[in-house]
Amino acid sequence: MDSIDTRLAEQIRSDIIHGVYPEGERLSEAQLCSEHNVSRTPVRLALRLLEREGIIQRGEGRGYLIVSPTVPDILQAVQVRGHLESLAARLMAQAPDRASHLPSMAQAIETIDGLIEIGRLDAPIIRQMQAANELFHTTILGACGNDYVGFTCKQISHLPMLAAGSMVFDRGVTDTPENLERGLFRLRIGNAQHQVIYEAIEQGDAVRAEGMMREHSHTMIKYIETFEKRSSNLTVADLVAYSATAADTPSS
Repeated sequence: MDSIDTRLAEQIRSDIIHGVYPEGERLSEAQLCSEHNVSRTPVRLALRLLEREGIIQRGEGRGYLIVSPTVPDILQAVQVRGHLESLAARLMAQAPDRASHLPSMAQAIETIDGLIEIGRLDAPIIRQMQAANELFHTTILGACGNDYVGFTCKQISHLPMLAAGSMVFDRGVTDTPENLERGLFRLRIGNAQHQVIYEAIEQGDAVRAEGMMREHSHTMIKYIETFEKRSSNLTVADLVAYSATAADTPSS
């Protein structure tokens, strides 16, 4: 179970990303104690965590200033994660014990395929897809043999679209049969890429595993660029609505 300070940090982080606290606003311990009805100790611990993440910084004197992440920030972080996951896929393909981890990846691929064939994209289906997607990606990160790859990914996982298992869904995906079919088609492509990555790792083809993972990870950047073309005022809160992790209920 998460500690009080961890849960508090998650709530404050969510408030910052959703614009509850505007850029540059000062946060004080006393203010947060009052708002969340907690003592100063968990507030201080939560603020230290958020400061390490870079979404708040110490102001002059007491208190912290809000440093809200921007859409360009998210794009840069997605690029970093893509390179790290590509490295992880290459390293796993070279790992002598890779075969012991392949069943988890195969299970994830099979689960997503089965859910796609149901032909719906409601909240329960998407949650199951996200859980399977998380299993696929975390298996590679955990089996690559380089702990710093997973550690570095975790440092940016608090940002929208950066948590393991994050998937992107157009908010109008269920509005029309055409939108639904388009969404299912994109999922089929993504899971087909999973299959190629799986086979490359199974065969020890490090170059192919790395290249396909790079292409797979770049899909997230393409989605963000598509959303930017639709709206000149795209915000980080919008990206939250487009994406969710396995524990979330997606917006539609």
